[in-house]
Amino acid sequence: MLPKWFNVWNQENPTNVFGPGMLVGAVGGAVFLGILIITWGQPYATDSLQTGPRGTGMSVTEFSSDLATPDPDIASLMEDEPYIPDGSEPLAKDIYQNVQVLGDLTEDNFNRLMAAMTNWVAPDQGCAYCHGEGDLETYGEDALYTKVVSRRMIQMTQNINENWDGHVNANKQVGVTCMTCHRGQNVPSEIWFKITPVNEATAGWPSVQNRATSLSQFTSLPSDALEAYLLNYEQINVHDLESRVENQPGDPLIQQTERTYSLMNYFSNSLGKNCVLCHNSRAFYDPEQVTPQWGTASLGISMVQEMNNDYLVPLADVYPENRLGPVHGDAPKAACKTCHKGYQQPLQGSNVIQYWPELATTGAPVYE
Repeated sequence: MLPKWFNVWNQENPTNVFGPGMLVGAVGGAVFLGILIITWGQPYATDSLQTGPRGTGMSVTEFSSDLATPDPDIASLMEDEPYIPDGSEPLAKDIYQNVQVLGDLTEDNFNRLMAAMTNWVAPDQGCAYCHGEGDLETYGEDALYTKVVSRRMIQMTQNINENWDGHVNANKQVGVTCMTCHRGQNVPSEIWFKITPVNEATAGWPSVQNRATSLSQFTSLPSDALEAYLLNYEQINVHDLESRVENQPGDPLIQQTERTYSLMNYFSNSLGKNCVLCHNSRAFYDPEQVTPQWGTASLGISMVQEMNNDYLVPLADVYPENRLGPVHGDAPKAACKTCHKGYQQPLQGSNVIQYWPELATTGAPVYE
């Protein structure tokens, strides 16, 4: 019944039971593992997005299980068809007091949008989060900072959808609403404040790096990259191919290189992708060899710069002290991760604007 080699081995090692036991265990374990993989599938199977020629490393790899797992916030998206106006309905500005934005909406669409915004931003506090605990007659007052901020955020959202279509609707209609950033929270996650210097024992360039912070993505890279590039309009530079002994005015510096690496690392973590989603692996320095996603990302950088400088930073005087930055008392600011939350597209590319044409334009909404 047994192989000849086993009988010989057994005669020569009559008391050694460990060898056969280990062999049987290894074979049995392999068979069991094979059955599990066949039955349940490979738990670490990967899929890849080819972003350039094969053999050049132009591939963004992800676990198949991650691709099959939806963003849990998608389940909270609201679907509420707008009311098509017939032109005879009274407008919100004629019914309610102090309606500085959205006043040209009909009463039904105005209240429909207000209910959605409450669900997106303050589901626990309800209308009182912006309007206070008074009765309806007091809703026109600007007593709470939250109402003043919300008004400006509506204008910012309309501006993004209308003027940054190349970023938020790059390959299909997606758009943004309050839900894109807030996800049912009063304050969006992944906002940021100025925190440098992070090394008080030093001055100058060393004071902004070599300390793991959330802005450096917990690396030793500089912690002021978002401030430099998404607020102060500094030019993103790494290097070129010129050979130099001494830098000339305008040449990229090593500090800019390190700061740029910090920004790129932040981008990768914000979108859950690697460098070659946007860059050519053979020529990171060459803007003529980038992928189409590079253009979308470049528009996003300009969009965030405008958001921070025109909408968010000017609200510093409106916020109470507890909402300002812990180091410099600055207003909260946005960056890529504020919307994307680790996905290439916020809410995995869900069309969040389709039911809310009131937020799609700074002008009169188009109802279809």
